Amino acid sequence: MKTTLIKYGLFGAITGFVIFLSHLAFAKNLSFSTLEILGYISIVISLSFIYFGIKHYRDNINQGIISLGKAIIIGLLISLLVGIGIGIADYIYTTFLNPNFFKDYAQMLIDEGRGDEVIEMTSEMGALFMLALVTVIGFIISLISGLILQRKN
Repeated sequence: MKTTLIKYGLFGAITGFVIFLSHLAFAKNLSFSTLEILGYISIVISLSFIYFGIKHYRDNINQGIISLGKAIIIGLLISLLVGIGIGIADYIYTTFLNPNFFKDYAQMLIDEGRGDEVIEMTSEMGALFMLALVTVIGFIISLISGLILQRKN
């Protein structure tokens, strides 16, 4: 199981890192709404490795059998690695490429009337938020993948 987690987790983490950082590199020319959509697309693409990791484990490691619980565990562990990759990309972006991102985003929310008081975010908090968000979405994808791929004796 360890090699499956590392292989598919790293594939997802690298994919997430590259896609997330590449669309953020052009962020100054894009609206926050567009960035949000691109962010979710990059998360889902990166988390697609959960399905392939569970399938690989079931078919090649565990003789065609996998329980829903085992599938969810594999998926969550892969999603943690993906979350780390995306969190690192977010940290790099908000620390080095666009240190004013959170200020600009907060100002946009205030200007649009969507927040009178906005929590001041740091790059570290943003990276941890991305890790948590990716893990939650990863759980949902793990559950769906596990339901599709589960096979018992």
